[in-house]
Amino acid sequence: MTGHVHQTDVAVGHDLLDAIGGVPAASSTDVVVDAQHVDKWFGKLHVLQDVSLRVERQEVVVVLGPSGSGKTTFIRCMNHLEKIQQGRIFVNGHLIGYREVGGKLVEDKEANIARQRQEIGMVFQRFNLFPHKTALENIIEAPTQVRGVPKDEAVEMGRALLQRVGLAAKANSYPAQLSGGQQQRVAIARALAMKPALMLFDEPTSALDPEMIGEVLEVMKELAREGMTMIVVTHEMGFAREVADRIVMMDEGRVVEEGTPDVFFTSPKSERTKSFLAKIL
Repeated sequence: MTGHVHQTDVAVGHDLLDAIGGVPAASSTDVVVDAQHVDKWFGKLHVLQDVSLRVERQEVVVVLGPSGSGKTTFIRCMNHLEKIQQGRIFVNGHLIGYREVGGKLVEDKEANIARQRQEIGMVFQRFNLFPHKTALENIIEAPTQVRGVPKDEAVEMGRALLQRVGLAAKANSYPAQLSGGQQQRVAIARALAMKPALMLFDEPTSALDPEMIGEVLEVMKELAREGMTMIVVTHEMGFAREVADRIVMMDEGRVVEEGTPDVFFTSPKSERTKSFLAKIL
């Protein structure tokens, strides 16, 4: 892992992670995600086939691949928005969505799954903001309702996060009054408000007009520089080259290649990767 920052750098400055109290505390392991031999079917369609992936703390992994390759399904399995049929996914040392009973996996109780999801922030293609709540209200909803953070404290944190994503003046604006790029930056701030150990991004710029893509990517780059562990599904090759520690290529439900950006873009090994890159670069 190459990493973007040393631990000593993280506390410096008035950055995004300062707004939520710094980089999430390390657990007993430096492996944040450990997906082991994951299989997933939709009916007869085998959408994930023996997929394994380990992501270390402060690592940024970008997942690439054609539509239908299983990228989005895979990261949705990481917070149990999709259920896996085989394999195991651990986040921060916790088995996600299931518990083991007699060597078999049994789906966990909803309350336990909800607790696990608190450690995982997710930013979707569509911003999924509450339309009847202001930007600030969207951000403080989960900390106050789920974590029990006092409202005054949550509001202070929410305003700090809005300032860091460049939207301090929009605290009282409703989603309909914000551009797509602004809504997505609020969605990122909302995910960060839960102080997650892991941030998942599912094609966060694909629904945006071209001129708004940069403002969202800049916030994501800042998070990467500050040491947030991130898995990003995206078609933004410039972001992948600049920010990723590692790139994972998926096709037809499998991981076909992974490597550093330098190796991935200049000397890919898989023929499938070569043909994919030839079409998009």
